[in-house]
Amino acid sequence: MISGSRGTTRVSFVCQKCSQPLRLDQSSFSTVDDETLSELTLPLPSLPVVPNEKPAAKKANSNHEANIHKVNDDDVIRRTIASKRSVDGNGFTLIDAQNVRSDNISHRLKVTSQLFDIMSAQSDIDHPLCEECTDTLLDQLDHQLKVTTDELNDYSKEFVDKVDSTKEEDTELLAQELEDLKLEESQLIQELEKIEVERSKVEQSIAKQQQEDKRLDKEEEKYWMQYNEYQKQLLEFEEEQQSVDNQLHYAQMQLDKLKKTNIFNATFNIWYKGHFGTINNFRLGRLPSVPVEWSEINAAWGQTVLLLHALSRKMNLTFKKYRLVPFGNHSYLESLTDKSKELPLYASGGFRFFWDTKFDYGMVAFLDCLQEFKEEVEKVDKRFCLPYRMENGKIYDSSGTGGSYSIKIQFNSEEHWTKALKFMLTNLKWGLAWLNAQFSEK
Repeated sequence: MISGSRGTTRVSFVCQKCSQPLRLDQSSFSTVDDETLSELTLPLPSLPVVPNEKPAAKKANSNHEANIHKVNDDDVIRRTIASKRSVDGNGFTLIDAQNVRSDNISHRLKVTSQLFDIMSAQSDIDHPLCEECTDTLLDQLDHQLKVTTDELNDYSKEFVDKVDSTKEEDTELLAQELEDLKLEESQLIQELEKIEVERSKVEQSIAKQQQEDKRLDKEEEKYWMQYNEYQKQLLEFEEEQQSVDNQLHYAQMQLDKLKKTNIFNATFNIWYKGHFGTINNFRLGRLPSVPVEWSEINAAWGQTVLLLHALSRKMNLTFKKYRLVPFGNHSYLESLTDKSKELPLYASGGFRFFWDTKFDYGMVAFLDCLQEFKEEVEKVDKRFCLPYRMENGKIYDSSGTGGSYSIKIQFNSEEHWTKALKFMLTNLKWGLAWLNAQFSEK
C-alpha cells in the first residue's frame, strides 16, 4: 500500500500480476458490512448435499448463524445469514458504532484488504489484478473453456457412435440368445427343483443315518462292555486252565515217577552188612562176636514174611501146606492141615529158647514156602533159577565148597545159621528182581 503528500495521487494497492499501482473505486467498498463478510467467508461445499438432509449449522466469527439448503430440482445452494443487528423487546434496532465510521479511510482500506484476501482464498489467483491482467486472465480462461468444450464434444460424439453401433447389432441374434437363455433358465429351474427334491431326500436319509448312528453307538458301547466282561472271564478261565494244566503236569510227573518206581524195591530193601543179610536195615542172624538183639531179628523175620506174602499175592499163588501171616515182629505161619497149629517166626532167646522147636519148624516151613514160590516161577519162566538150592530145611552153597547150611538153630552154630539166613535172603531178592522185571514189562 503506497501513500503520497498533499496534492499528489494516493495509491493503496498494486496488481498481483504485473505489480502496477491500482486506483480503486472510492464508493465500491465503503458499504460492505460484517454480514456480507460473513457470507463471503462461508466455505463452499465440495460434495453435493444428500437430499432431504439438513446440514449442521456453522458459527461465524461474529457469532452469526448461517443455514445452507440444497434443492434437488435445480441444485441451487441457498444461504441464509442471520442479521447482525439485534432487536430488543420494544422493536428498536441497535446500530453498530462501526457504521458511523464508514467514511474512515483506514476502515475502507481494512475492508478492501479483507475482500481481496477472501477472493484470493476462494481461488488459485491472487487479488487484486489490474484491468489488463484481468483481460489476459479472462482470455486464458476462455481458451481453457474452449478446449474443455471440444473435449466434451469429442467424448459425446464417441459415446453416441458407440451407442449407435450397439443398436445396429442383429436383434434376431439377441432374440435367439434370449430364447436360449430362457430355455437354459427353464432347464436350470427344473434341475434345481430336482436337486431340491434330492436334497430333501438326502436330508431325510441323513436324519435316518444319524438315528442309526446313535443306535450303533449305543450298541457299540454295549458290545464293548460285554467284550470287556467276556475278556475278564476269559482271563480268569485262562488262569484257571493254566492252574489246572500245572496241576495236571505235576500229577503226570508224579504218575510217571510212580510208574517208574517199584513198590517192592521201595518197600523191601535186601542187602548185606558184613556177615549178616539185611532187610530194611534189619539184620537177620547173630554171631558170638556180634550178639544182635532178638527184637531186631524178629523185626527182620516180620519183613521177610511180609515180602514173601506180597510176592505170592502178586503171582496169585496159594501155598499148599502153610499160610503166611505177616504180623510185624510177631509174624507166624499157620498149618493148613492143622489150623490150630501155629509156627512162630519170632523168639525171645534164653535157655528155654534152645528147647523150643516151634521156632525151628517155623523157619523150615518158611523155607518150604520159598521153595514152592520158586517152583511156581519156573512154571512161568523156564530160565529162572535161584543162586542157592533149598531142600529139607537146608540151603546148599553153589560156590566151590558145595557145603550145606541148616536153617534150624538147634544143634547148629550161630555162624552157619546166620549164613543160611543170608542165603535165604539172597534167594528172596532174586525172586523179587524177577517179579520186578515182569511188572516193568507190563
